[in-house]
Amino acid sequence: MTSAEPSVRYRIGVDENGLGPRLGPMVVTAVLARVTEAGWQVAGRAPRGALAQRLGDSKQLVAHGDVSLGEAWARALVARGCGRGRDGTASGASSVDELLHAVALEDRPALRALCPSHVEEQCWSAEGEAFTAPDELVCAIGKDLDKLSEKGVEVVAVRSVLLCAKRMNDGARAGKNRFVLDLHAMERLVLELRGLAGAEVFAVCGKVGGFGKYGAVFGPLAGRMHAVLEEGRARSAYRFPGLGEIAFVRDSDASDLCVAMASMVGKYVREALMERVARHYQRAVPGLHGASGYYDPVTSAFIGATRLVRRAREIPAECFERGAGESDGERDASLESGGP
Repeated sequence: MTSAEPSVRYRIGVDENGLGPRLGPMVVTAVLARVTEAGWQVAGRAPRGALAQRLGDSKQLVAHGDVSLGEAWARALVARGCGRGRDGTASGASSVDELLHAVALEDRPALRALCPSHVEEQCWSAEGEAFTAPDELVCAIGKDLDKLSEKGVEVVAVRSVLLCAKRMNDGARAGKNRFVLDLHAMERLVLELRGLAGAEVFAVCGKVGGFGKYGAVFGPLAGRMHAVLEEGRARSAYRFPGLGEIAFVRDSDASDLCVAMASMVGKYVREALMERVARHYQRAVPGLHGASGYYDPVTSAFIGATRLVRRAREIPAECFERGAGESDGERDASLESGGP
């Protein structure tokens, strides 16, 4: 992916989805784009015109139960070779399962490494799932990507870090709250995509926890020489020799094209994985409604209705719910405190 053209640079947009739910994974996604001098301004602003109807803040465009737009972005990107196949090469995806693994940073064995054999089906069964986005929508987004390329913004890769309930709970026990886990996943993605680019990158990440200073809690980037460019509530930026610049920007999913694209894909990936959990228990509990996994009455009812099934199947609490073993008061306190 290296280029002899001095006017070509690499830009990364990173965002998280599912920072605060009770159930389901947190997903951190990054998009890498090869950008010309003319396309730099396009990549660094919010989508405009017709594109803004299909790309923006995923919280406004994709909702629980209606993820077709996020799915269409993921499918269109993977179809263009932005994902990876089972052997690590670029390929398309003919199923939801193939699509999820095409964008995942880790391979199948690594994603399942912490899963007890009797729990694996809860999160990884593909039974009953299917694409919902019409081919016309996927085609329209493909044309959007063509137009962006013509303007100097060529998307070349998309990757997601998947942090399941077990990984989140293990992290908490190791003293890493959700904000730190989010930050470290972002760092992993920037390093991975810098390697793919073969050149220094400019990365824009969603603000983590709203905090201003990140240096003391860097994980994968810890120990690397860097310069602080600025640190504040709205924006914090750092320069790493050989790696490039990383900026943490508030509301960047609404102001940066690559971050918005990452947010759309990540929202779909999280919803698809949460739906797997819901379908798993719906097969055992007649009439059970699905759940978003967030702190709402439907999710609370879902947790209560599945309790006996989970007990009978010996599903560890830590593989099902975040903050497993905490009292309600402890869990509420953990949501209000912590962060880099």
